[in-house]
Amino acid sequence: MLYVNVLGIALIAAIVWWFWLYKPQQVVSNNNQVNIVVNHGVYQPSDIKVKAGEKVNLRFDRQDSAPCAEMVIFPQLDISQELSMGTNNQLELPALDRGEYDFHCQMKMYTGKLIAG
Repeated sequence: MLYVNVLGIALIAAIVWWFWLYKPQQVVSNNNQVNIVVNHGVYQPSDIKVKAGEKVNLRFDRQDSAPCAEMVIFPQLDISQELSMGTNNQLELPALDRGEYDFHCQMKMYTGKLIAG
């Protein structure tokens, strides 16, 4: 019985950490070119800072065969792109105004943020 209680508390702590306390490390790109790995339910990196006023080149390396990983969507920019398996997924974004731009899969299970500053 004690084992079940300890396991339950550990599971609750892991869920709280993952959904409310975990903050991904921000990656800063000086040349507005970023490689993003799509695997295990996450974009890595998922919190990216780029220069405002310049085009942004993103290369997605899709390693996850899950159906949710097939698409990346930038809702504020009205841009979406299918991602094939591997590294051949280039996406060029227009010059961005200062601000934050979310990106995610079609089910919003994979999420990320592009910060133009």
